[in-house]
Amino acid sequence: MAAILLDGNKISAEIKAEVAEEVKSLTDAGLRPGLAVVLAGHNPASEIYVANKVKTCEALGMLSEKYTPPDTVTTHELLELVHDMNRRDEIDGILVQLPLPKQVDAKAVLEAVSPAKDVDGFHPMNVGYLSTQRPGLTPCTPAGIMEMLRRYEIPIMGAEAVVVGRSDIVGKPMAMLLTNANATVTICHSKTHDLPKVCHRADILVAAMGRAGFVTREFVKPGATVIDVGMNKITDRAEFDRYFRGNEKREAAFLKNGSTLIGDVHPEVAEIAGALTPVPGGVGPLTIAMLMANTVKACKLRRGHSLKQPALTTERA
Repeated sequence: MAAILLDGNKISAEIKAEVAEEVKSLTDAGLRPGLAVVLAGHNPASEIYVANKVKTCEALGMLSEKYTPPDTVTTHELLELVHDMNRRDEIDGILVQLPLPKQVDAKAVLEAVSPAKDVDGFHPMNVGYLSTQRPGLTPCTPAGIMEMLRRYEIPIMGAEAVVVGRSDIVGKPMAMLLTNANATVTICHSKTHDLPKVCHRADILVAAMGRAGFVTREFVKPGATVIDVGMNKITDRAEFDRYFRGNEKREAAFLKNGSTLIGDVHPEVAEIAGALTPVPGGVGPLTIAMLMANTVKACKLRRGHSLKQPALTTERA
């Protein structure tokens, strides 16, 4: 029996609707949540991402500001911009879009963002809050995955979870959130011995290593929930046939666009998994939704409002 597909677009729409209600309530109380985005230089992919974030902000009723320093911007100039936004009370979230121009010290700029406004959840202080289960801002993609698991009522407490990938953005915070929710968690990486055997133990398998179709059927326990965080582009016909031969809908789109997207999970896994996130339309839509939720959360934490429970809390144990 084919896996149940976990619909990220559906969950994203639910989260955004809840955020819009909270924004209206806060705005009626005189506190309109605000997000500032810094887009330095001219990276086409970054420009698309930022446009989507700004558009979503406005659709949900938030204050949205965008700053576009030139390619020639210096580290000092960006630090001054960040410090200025840190001082402004009406700005609750600051997002510095990566990559920054090569002459900029990206680490210094990111760490200059006030932890209270770090809606990406990357600041070392927020990492510490997550690890000690204190209120703080959590990285958007892992937080979105937790919302998906909860809203699809997939058991987490007591489950064996395996996370493949140890990045600071996804792998490590994902493992911490699952641990905080009382799963038994294993983090795997390129040096893990007999990776398929370790993954095969998992009730919940999170693939976040950035390798197209890497997780095949031998990695997956029958009936497991498989979360595919990967987003890889295929342009080669032979590679397309290896993964999608016989999929007429995919083939038509591939011939039209010259490319298609695949995650880190091989499509054959759908034949044995109990539940699976598709690519596209799985984890991806959750990231911006949780960025919006984090901005509202930052507004409440900064300006003294108690958090609404339980919908958008990302540290539930």
